Amino acid sequence: MNIAGMGVVFTRGRGAAALEQALEQGWVAPGTVAVPAGSAPAYVVAPETLADKTVLAKARRADRFTRMAVLAAADALQDSGLAGRLDTSRLGTIVATALGPHTTTFGFLDGILEFGDAGVSPTAFSHSVHNAAASYIAMTLDVRGPTLTVTHFHFAFHQALLLADAWLAEGRCDHVLVGTVDEVGAVMAYASGRLCRTPADGRIKPLAFATAPEAVPGEGSVFFLVSRGEGAGYGRVAGAQLTAVPEPAPEGAVHLLDADGLSHDESGYRAVAREGLPVASYAPLCGSLMTISAFHAAVAALMLRRGRRYAVPVPDGAGDLQVCHESGPAEIRHVFCTRLDCAGNRVTLHLAR
Repeated sequence: MNIAGMGVVFTRGRGAAALEQALEQGWVAPGTVAVPAGSAPAYVVAPETLADKTVLAKARRADRFTRMAVLAAADALQDSGLAGRLDTSRLGTIVATALGPHTTTFGFLDGILEFGDAGVSPTAFSHSVHNAAASYIAMTLDVRGPTLTVTHFHFAFHQALLLADAWLAEGRCDHVLVGTVDEVGAVMAYASGRLCRTPADGRIKPLAFATAPEAVPGEGSVFFLVSRGEGAGYGRVAGAQLTAVPEPAPEGAVHLLDADGLSHDESGYRAVAREGLPVASYAPLCGSLMTISAFHAAVAALMLRRGRRYAVPVPDGAGDLQVCHESGPAEIRHVFCTRLDCAGNRVTLHLAR
């Protein structure tokens, strides 16, 4: 699948340019989110990032979860240069999420407890379902092709890519908007503080491969416009095959590790990092989120487009691993992004020029 366009909404801003700027600048301290009995560190999206009234004209009632997804999807379409030229009846939409609009869902449940079944807001209910974001994307962008939401704790993005490839292969669509969205709410931040270790300095250390890793929750949305033919501005998902790195590894390859502190044990990434490729992880730029694989795919797409490597923002624990300490031009032809779930199951996404 060719990647024709990309949209990104995350804690450092909106768009591929904001992502590239964050990669060049490196790590910055997280913000905070309100939780019971105070506040907790989190990589949250700023309100002004979601203030585009033009794109969101049809999504005035949408929650933050949906607004992030709509903006990223709209940016992916605009970034491709194909906006206004596509047959929208042949354009599909796939939204992948791990936790869905949980802030709205918990708000709806609170409404039931406070006002009863008859008094709770029907708008809150309609926005509490996982498919709300996909519906808003279709309505806002006039998408008339198939629309679906995929949920999975660890591999939602990978499953969405496989489905997009299937739609293109069988001729169901000419193009597919495929991406992820997840958010930080008070409940999630509280749960993260109780179940995960929080770094005292606010820095996630993905290359420490700790048996008890540290996490700082993050949020955001990443979307790609993919097709079998038109446009390959950001390279391609190589055959849409989600497998281990081939042996021997191809020349000009980089390995991105999706370690972000949310697993109880990330020592399994150490073996992955020993496979002979330069390794990196950019979780400290966006925070810990279950759909971080899409964020790393966006970084990979930029590497392929720019022919540039980016310094690892937090190299703590890398030891003698081959990591990039300075950003600069590089001959990058392949980027592998590996994700391990809590049981050690592995999926590797391959992007190539």
